Amino acid sequence: METPTFPHDPVPPDTPQDAAETFAAMIDAVKMFEGFSRWAAACRAEAIDRARLWTESANLSVPTTGGPRWSAKVAGHRVLVTELACALRISERAAENLIAESQALVHDLPATREALQDGRIGYRHAQVLIDHTATLPPAGVVAVEEAVLPRAESLTVPKLDRATRDLRERLHPESITERHTKSVTDRHVETCPAKDGMAWLNAFLPAPEVTGIANRLRDIAEQLKGEPGEERTRTQLMADAFTDLLIDGTTAAGITDTDAAGEATEDTSTRRIDAPIGTGIRPRVLVTVPVLTLLGRSEEPGTLEGYGPIDADTARRIAAKAPSFTRILTHPETGAVLSVGRDRYAVPRDLRTWLRVRDETCRFPGCNRSAARADVDHVTDWQYGGGTDYGNLVHLCRSHHRVKHHTAWSSTSAGGGRVRWLSPSGHEYETEPAAHIRQPKRKRMQTQGSASPTPDDPPF
Repeated sequence: METPTFPHDPVPPDTPQDAAETFAAMIDAVKMFEGFSRWAAACRAEAIDRARLWTESANLSVPTTGGPRWSAKVAGHRVLVTELACALRISERAAENLIAESQALVHDLPATREALQDGRIGYRHAQVLIDHTATLPPAGVVAVEEAVLPRAESLTVPKLDRATRDLRERLHPESITERHTKSVTDRHVETCPAKDGMAWLNAFLPAPEVTGIANRLRDIAEQLKGEPGEERTRTQLMADAFTDLLIDGTTAAGITDTDAAGEATEDTSTRRIDAPIGTGIRPRVLVTVPVLTLLGRSEEPGTLEGYGPIDADTARRIAAKAPSFTRILTHPETGAVLSVGRDRYAVPRDLRTWLRVRDETCRFPGCNRSAARADVDHVTDWQYGGGTDYGNLVHLCRSHHRVKHHTAWSSTSAGGGRVRWLSPSGHEYETEPAAHIRQPKRKRMQTQGSASPTPDDPPF
């Protein structure tokens, strides 16, 4: 099939008929390319499922000193998930979903996969059917597919979702009460960075609790809206109340005062409206602030751990006033301990802090878990001669720490804080440190007496 081409600067058509034909050709081209993507999605599902079946039959676990050896099933699954995530540049959660969706399309919903391959439905339509049939018995899956699939070709995804949800309720062997009880165990909170120094905080909670939270925030906003001099919108007040209640356990209202001329002014100080949930817990956050920014001689942005760049004013405010923030300058202290060589396995506290700022997240390809909740791992294992120094230490979350020691994934230092990973399939990936911090002058460690023949007990 010939691929259509269009001029970079389309010339206005001479007649209305020419305009209609040109526009129709453009829309037909979009439909054609969408058909290609749907066909590719169906083929991808088959390829992923073949890989799943292969990893389940192969024994991909390796001997390890880090605890009991993983079973072949566990090792195979973790290898497949990590390989797919790295190869496709997606998160491991997305890779898990792709594996499950591919298995469902190939084995449980063959008619849906055929419709996807023919371009009659899109991948989002297929995901609706996969999601709603995931917990149905085989007879229910067949019934839903037969009843809904013909309609899917002419419905939008939201309309298909509503139609499938109603049918699923009638066919599901468990009551909605039983299913809700199980779903409650999946409640969680997640964060997602946004642009311009903002971020999203999402919570998956039972509907009654969400409704109660929203109602309480509205009530607080209404109360604060009546305060003299309050200029924030109700939406802004709800967001501010949400923040105050979670961080401090209280919420604030601005105090209106008068200046020397008797004009109303809004005091920058705030008074608190007590909330019956006690005092909140102030978070401990690492903020990297360039020295010239701290001195007010530069507007270079600071860096908030786990998020990224923040504006210079915010960085200076945090560095100057916030007691719950750890201030770290990009010009390192020359006295920091950066190596204990082969004398000790345990990592000193100041070196841990330096590594935490440098890495920011787990250093496995694609992982975004915070370094604050990760293990410090020797790139070259201590038992094989790796030293306890900044060039051989990186943060790995507990999940990827285990993957490294229970499967054929391996890593080597590539210099400059970079880590080169070799996957079980032989593909190479390289990760960069989040911050390139100039290495301080090394301070030789002074030891008392002779070194112990046995180091601190390493986990690996």
